[in-house]
Amino acid sequence: MTDQAGIFDQNPRISADAKLIGEVDAFDPLLDIVAGDGGALGRGGMISKVQAARIASRSGSETIICSGTEEGVLLSLYLGDSVGTRVEADRPALGARKQWLASLPVLGRFSLDQGAVRALLHQGKSLLAVGISTVEGTFSQGALVSCQDVEGKEIARGLTNYSSAEMKRIKGKNSQDIETELGYLVDEEVIHRDDLLMI
Repeated sequence: MTDQAGIFDQNPRISADAKLIGEVDAFDPLLDIVAGDGGALGRGGMISKVQAARIASRSGSETIICSGTEEGVLLSLYLGDSVGTRVEADRPALGARKQWLASLPVLGRFSLDQGAVRALLHQGKSLLAVGISTVEGTFSQGALVSCQDVEGKEIARGLTNYSSAEMKRIKGKNSQDIETELGYLVDEEVIHRDDLLMI
């Protein structure tokens, strides 16, 4: 939020012909030209808001730059009204999620059997406990782990739904046996396909 209604094609304080830009791509060079030095409210002016929007776009998130002084602006946004300037992401959210996964530290390792490797590489499947032969490392639920084939070659990385302690108990087991072994079921899939980054 800022002291202006959004981003304009000209400085609205100087030009009466300035028009609000309704939508713009996060990396459109136009933003560098029109952002300039910003207003009295909002540290760093409009350019800092553009930079923040660009950072958000790398994660697949859109940003709306709008007035912080206009009454009811948040309600208008919630209702889906066209407010301010929508800065569109330069990539889809899923692609951005995969990029985010690639930036996380690897905290553990799964060795997979040939069936699991085939399911991941050629069938677009999620990773199940039955296809995991060994578990290495100490990690909690939600950690990034490396998935390797029988020869030790990394084929994927993903966010595990189970901790290392849980994985050592359920590796090699069918999904329906996980609840029996642990006394609860977090998920039938150890790593969901959406949380897998193929290498």
